[in-house]
This record gives sequence, C-alpha cells and structure tokens, in this order.
Amino acid sequence: MSVLPAARRFALLAAALAVPTPALAAGPAVSPGDTAWVLVSTALVLLMTIPGLALFYGGMVRKKNILATMMQSFALCALVSVVWMLVGYSLAFTNGNSWIGGLSRLFLNGIGAHWNTAFTLGAGSAAPQPTAIPESVFVMFQLAFAVITPAVVTGAFADRMRFSALLIFMTVWSLLVYAPIAHWVWAPTGWLARMGVADFAGGTVVEINAGVAGLICALVLGRRIGLGTENLAPWNLVYAVTGGALLWVGWLGFNSGGAMAADGRAGMAVLATQLAAAGATLSWSAAEWALRGKPSVLGAVSGAVAGLVAITPAAGFVLPGPALLIGLIAGVVCFVAATEIKPRLGYDDSLDAFGVHGIGGIVGMLLTGVFAFGPLSGGAAVGGAHLLGVQAIAVAASFAWSATGTWIALRLTALVVPLRVGSDAEREGLDVVLHGEQVF
Repeated sequence: MSVLPAARRFALLAAALAVPTPALAAGPAVSPGDTAWVLVSTALVLLMTIPGLALFYGGMVRKKNILATMMQSFALCALVSVVWMLVGYSLAFTNGNSWIGGLSRLFLNGIGAHWNTAFTLGAGSAAPQPTAIPESVFVMFQLAFAVITPAVVTGAFADRMRFSALLIFMTVWSLLVYAPIAHWVWAPTGWLARMGVADFAGGTVVEINAGVAGLICALVLGRRIGLGTENLAPWNLVYAVTGGALLWVGWLGFNSGGAMAADGRAGMAVLATQLAAAGATLSWSAAEWALRGKPSVLGAVSGAVAGLVAITPAAGFVLPGPALLIGLIAGVVCFVAATEIKPRLGYDDSLDAFGVHGIGGIVGMLLTGVFAFGPLSGGAAVGGAHLLGVQAIAVAASFAWSATGTWIALRLTALVVPLRVGSDAEREGLDVVLHGEQVF
C-alpha cells in the first residue's frame, strides 16, 4: 500500500474543501474611474436631502415645526428608496413604451445577472446608451434623484400636512408622477427623449415637477393659520444657511454625475454649476437690496438655490459664459416670483417650492434651448429655434402631468386619511402633535 507524500495529501484536501468561485458575468468592462465618480456624485446627491434639505427647510419654519419638517425629508429618504427598489426604477428606466417603462425590473429582478459588467441604458431599443458603470451604481444614482424630488415638494405645505397623509401621498406620487416623467426624459424609449429634449440633470424631472406639485399641494391644502396676521418668520437661519451650503456643494455631484463618466463633460458641468449659483446669489441679493433696502441672508441662500435649479437642465450642455448668464437671470426672476407675484396671487407656498424650483426649472429649460453648445453633447443638442421648441414642449408636458397627477394623488390620499392636521394641532405645532417631541 503506497502512502502519498504529505504535500500531495495536503493539496488534495485543500481542493476538496475549496469553495468554487463563480465565474464573472461576461460583458463590457467596468471603468473604475467612471464608477468611482458616479458613486461620489451619488453620495453628494443623497447629502442634499439628508442633511441638506432637512436643515434648509427646518431652519425656515417656526420652532414648533422644525422636527416635523426635518422628519419629512428623513422619512422620505427611507420610503422612496424602498418604493424605487420595488417598482419605481422599473417604471422609469426599463424600455416599456413611449410613456412608461415595463415591469421587468420589479424588486430589481435580474440585476445580479450582470452585476460586474458595464450597464447599457435602453439595451435592445433603437437608441441604447452604453455606460462604463455597473447597473447597481446607475440604480443608486437615480434613486438619490427620486428621493430628493418629493422632499423638495414638502416645502410647499410646511406646517400643515399630516405625517400619515405624507407617506401615502408620496408613495402614490412617486409612481404616478415622478416615474413617468423620468421615463419620458431620460429613458431612450421616452417620447421626449426621442424628440431630442436637452435636460441634463432634471429641469423637468426634478425641478418643474417638484415645483408644480408643490403649487398644487399649497392650493389644495390651503393657507396656514395666521398667514398675514402672525409672525411666521424662520426660527433658525443658521440651520437654513448650513442646509443651503450643503445643497450648493451637493449640487456639484447632482449635475455632473449625469455625465456617467469622469470626463470633460462632467468637469464642465461642475464649472457651469458653480458659476450659475454664484451669479444667482449676486443677482437675487442685488434685486433685494435695490427694492427692499437690505440684502438678506435668506435671500442670498435662496438666490444660490435658484441658480442651481436653473443650471440643472443646462449643466452638461452650456459653456461658462452662458452658465453665469443663466444664473444671473434666474436669481432676478425667482426673486420676483417668490416675493412679488406669490403675495399678489395669494397662494401659500410656504418655503417657495414653486417660486424657486418650478420657476427656476422653467427658466433653465428654456435657456438651455438657447445656449446649448453642440460639441458638449456630440451635436445632439444645439441651441436654436428647434431645440427651444422642444424644450417648451417638455416644460408644458411636465407642468401639465405634474399638476394633474399631483391633484389625483392628493384626492386618493384624502380617501384614506385627512390631508391636513386640525386647527388646534396646527396652532400647537406638528412636533408635539405628530411626533411627541419638541425643541427647547
């Protein structure tokens, strides 16, 4: 009887105990640099909601409502993440038809099949868009957009919506309103995408959509108790400025991540975003200084956000000069909308979701049609009469769908729970009434 050498016996034992390594899925290679940049951009976009928007909105309400306001952003970050995984992503980004995606990616079904290969958006369609990042990274980047959009809407009905109504309404709204518009604009099979719309980072999908939804919410829920007769001044502008600063920094990733690559277009988007924000900060402050006698801190922060909103659709399509001009125009237009037009019309958009995001998004979309520099998009978007017409159609369609869908979502929610807290609860404050907590 022969005895195997010790080394041979050890090798056989190791082979028997070894766990086989699954073969990597075949497919195009992932770019580490592009993947890293989009992951960083994703983190920056998520930072815009928590803590950015939570602090920004929280600082602009009264002390008795600050926790409830911040909770809205925090809760929506969790809620919409799950909704996006279950249904939203599939409706927004699978091929489907011109109006809505299909159901092939429910529960992110199939994402494990090619987890380590480069993702192609619209694979199998007439106009596929290859990337050098995994689909998981694309899903997460778009999830961060799906989170912040409904969070922006909450600014319009601050101080008065029930928390239970918020959760129901935003679930319905994310699927009925957000997902279809995202499909129209960003999926290769969407009807606006096929028309040639130029919306780099969400002038329609995020900004006009959120602003119009906020306007409808403000109209349906009605004005706050005490508006015009009581002091509704912001409780903590330090919070608001801190949140606004986080929004500014986060927006650099928000706008440049849409390039899906660490390349020159992403670099240009960062530069355009910075210049537009700077221009709008100065123009809003100048307008306020001229008309009100003093440039306010809240005005400067609001101006920055207006510029960031307006450059959102244009960031990957325009050069630095037009980017600065877009910011300068947006600062003045949004200042007038929020401080002059809103009071005259009498609607109570508490934190100016429509005046800044809705109006700023419209300004940015239309000016993209004027200033788009063809080489940045490989000739796909060239400023002129044709592109301006396409942009105007996209603005009108987004406005109409968001307004109609938001109204329907509110009415469906109202069948389940009342939308608004009672008058006594509103006077006492949402922190104590809805969450049993308060800031001292």
